[in-house]
This record gives sequence, structure tokens and C-alpha cells, in this order.
Amino acid sequence: KKMIMSTYQAASGAGAPGMNELKDGVSAYATGADVKNEVFAHPLPFNVIPHIDVFQDNMYTKEEMKVTWETRKIMNLPDLPVSCTAVRIPTFRAHAESITIETELPCPPDEARKLLAEAPGCVLTDDTTKNIYPMPLTASTKYNVEVGRVRQSEVFGKTGLDFFVCGDQLLRGAALNAVLVAERALDLPVAPL
Repeated sequence: KKMIMSTYQAASGAGAPGMNELKDGVSAYATGADVKNEVFAHPLPFNVIPHIDVFQDNMYTKEEMKVTWETRKIMNLPDLPVSCTAVRIPTFRAHAESITIETELPCPPDEARKLLAEAPGCVLTDDTTKNIYPMPLTASTKYNVEVGRVRQSEVFGKTGLDFFVCGDQLLRGAALNAVLVAERALDLPVAPL
């Protein structure tokens, strides 16, 4: 019924110039030199910036609206209420998302974990007793997306879930997802003409 998310996007989302600015900025900071920013709106080292792309008339950024539009398109729900805040974080690669969903029917967290563990392209990374959950350090350089911290939403109760996702967008970006969707579509039975 609804989705609320915050994305935590690595410097690599701005390409090699973004990664270089983070690397150079960390070095400058460590030596006490001025940290320069040309790619990002503010210095990124040891900072988070809730601003990716340009602000729109509705006060969301273009990146936040792209996430909203893409979510609706992927889920084939053009009117799905989606709210997104996109934040640039000082990591080199692997974007993360904190996601809250409200569903039509109750979805117990254990059932959701089972579904996510079986989902192609997902790795259930969810054992908080051992401090195991999705992180850029563990998701970087891997094709599959880590998903964890699956729990019942305190806001939406039995019809709500909160979870955290992390994936290396340099490997698991739009191009790979398009190929996987096409491959899946080829596996679908075709209706007789």
C-alpha cells in the first residue's frame, strides 16, 4: 500500500570523479589540509549529504523522484504512494536503503525472511545476534544484494515491514537488472495465439 525509504548512496554514484573527491578529501582531512568539494554540494569525508541531483518544485531531488518513479514502474503500481530521501554517504561503493512498507495483508517478518532468502539475486543477511546485517563493506564487489534487519514496523504493525538493503550498484545496476528481468521473462509461459 505504501513505501517509505531513505537511500544511502556511495561516492561511486557520482562516477570516478566522486570517488576521487572522497579519496582526496579523506587524505586532506587526515593531514589537516582544506577539504575541497567540486562534485558534491559539500565535502563528503566524515559527512552525509541529503542532496543528490537537483531539487525539484516539490522539494524532492530529481534522484528521489527517480527512485519513486522506478519503484512504481518495477512494481507495476503507478499510483503507489512512495516517499524517498536520498543521502550521499562517504563510502566508495555499494548503495544502501532503509525501507518501510505497508502491505494490504499481514506479512510476518519470518515469512518475509523466507521469501527474501529464496528470491533470486538476494542474500538474506539477517542475524542480529551475531551482528550480521547488510553493509557496504560486505556487499561491495558482489553481484547479489544483501537484505536484512527484517522486522515488523512499529508504525504499520502487522501490515508493515522495515528492512535494510545493500548492494554494489557498480555490479548490480540497472543494466544487470534489465538482463535478469529479460531472462526471467523468457522463462514465463507464453499464452497460445
